[in-house]
Amino acid sequence: MLRRSRHNLASRIFDRQIHSPRPGASVNSVRRFYENLVPNYTIYDIDCPENSFRKFTDDGLYLISFSRNYQELIVYRPTWLTFSCKGEDCDFHGLPAKAKKFESFFTQLYSVSLASANELICKDFFLYVENNQFGLFATSTAQVHDAPAIEGATPGVPPIEKITFHLVRLQDGLKLDERVFRDDFVNLAHNMGVFLYDDILCIVSLRFQTIHILQIRDSTHLVDLREIGPFCREDDELFLNSHSQYMLPPDEKNQDELSNGPQQQDVQGSSFLSGIKQRLLSFVFRGIWNEETDHTLRVQRLKKKFYFHFQDYIDLIIWKVQFLDRHHLLIKLGSVDGGVSRNTDQHPAFFAVYNMETTEVIAFYQSFADELYNLFEQFSDHFHVASRNSLHVNFISSHSNNIHVLEQLRNVKNKSSCSPQFVKKMVASLPFSCQSLSPSPYFDQSLFRFDEKLISAMDRHRQSTEHPIKFMSRRQPLIQKFKIKPGPEADVVDNRTRRISSFLFHPFLPFVLSIQQTYMQPTVVNIHFRR
Repeated sequence: MLRRSRHNLASRIFDRQIHSPRPGASVNSVRRFYENLVPNYTIYDIDCPENSFRKFTDDGLYLISFSRNYQELIVYRPTWLTFSCKGEDCDFHGLPAKAKKFESFFTQLYSVSLASANELICKDFFLYVENNQFGLFATSTAQVHDAPAIEGATPGVPPIEKITFHLVRLQDGLKLDERVFRDDFVNLAHNMGVFLYDDILCIVSLRFQTIHILQIRDSTHLVDLREIGPFCREDDELFLNSHSQYMLPPDEKNQDELSNGPQQQDVQGSSFLSGIKQRLLSFVFRGIWNEETDHTLRVQRLKKKFYFHFQDYIDLIIWKVQFLDRHHLLIKLGSVDGGVSRNTDQHPAFFAVYNMETTEVIAFYQSFADELYNLFEQFSDHFHVASRNSLHVNFISSHSNNIHVLEQLRNVKNKSSCSPQFVKKMVASLPFSCQSLSPSPYFDQSLFRFDEKLISAMDRHRQSTEHPIKFMSRRQPLIQKFKIKPGPEADVVDNRTRRISSFLFHPFLPFVLSIQQTYMQPTVVNIHFRR
């Protein structure tokens, strides 16, 4: 009888008083309380404003949403339903009528206009600077598909007339700073083209193949640190401009000096490759060169592995970038078609590790390289770069910190008939999108089991299911801890209608918003919480 009751809340509190956890395991010991503190009550189809709800911030202080026309930012403070009842056994009384209202759980802090008349807020983009409680948002105009080609732009990448990044203080909605990109293309879907590491921001210009590194200062400004692409060092452009006049024929040199002056020649318009492409080619060349010591074999290998694929390397463009630390970038490269599309799984890809301080490429992998997969499997947490100020994000389950996730991965690997295709599929998610995983303890796979086809920590919409999503106990596999059902309580199943669901989990409270969207029907928002 005593063994049975060890897992109830009272027993856990008693054990905490008389037992000390192992050194370094105190947080994991405390997180086991979430096995008893689960969402056990659902309010279906609440009376809710017609907003587009984005997510909770990682510290749980704010709920981010946008107006229906995607012009305004609307921020709420999560609260808790409070009410009084008369008599005894209040737990068995029904909830008051106000519980059906959104305002009973959230308090609106402010509504602030972000987008101009011809711009829209990107509903899938939001980054949170937790130490300063700043939010980074993006607005943009529509893509221009028939724009003329311009010098320096990558052919096949459609421009966007204006992309604006807004730095907002979430405490009061004050717009602190902004950064505008014109006639450019930045992939804003699910934060794919932007990465935040502490106070350093990386923005990838697909159209001009430039990595913009900025810093978010405590003084509330966005400050340029460096640009990586056509040039790698701050003085590269000055150096090339000062030497390019000596590379011109005498007649062209005199003509150019008369018209523009010797210091105003456009190096980007010359036959030079970009600085980052030069670094990549030199790394590949040296790697192949060092594979052989015999000169004849070395030349043959270079012809076969470098010069034969030279044009393929030249045609590579930067798709996506993430920080590995404050000095190193993981860069994903591939064809133009793969860079513009949302799904890059079908396109060949390469990965490079770039040191921003030395401006050197220090590693280069193909997408099916076993060495890259081994790094991905053993050191997955190093790719999920978390802020040093975030307490909850450090406990997101991954292959390298959770034995259950690792076992699932290896089971899939053992069932795979083609190892290179399996490796390519697994590393396709690299580089990881910034702040794309929910830190909620209910996604901790040491505590709960759930069907990852229906729900996961990944910030993505899912195909809605007619059955509730069950969260089972990891320690007691046959016991269901709680369940979440999106959509109306008495749902009429219509297999012809496509329904999409999204789930917003609070980072540490037993509180979930489930949002079901159906074509030509009102959005249904349910609140799942612990009563």
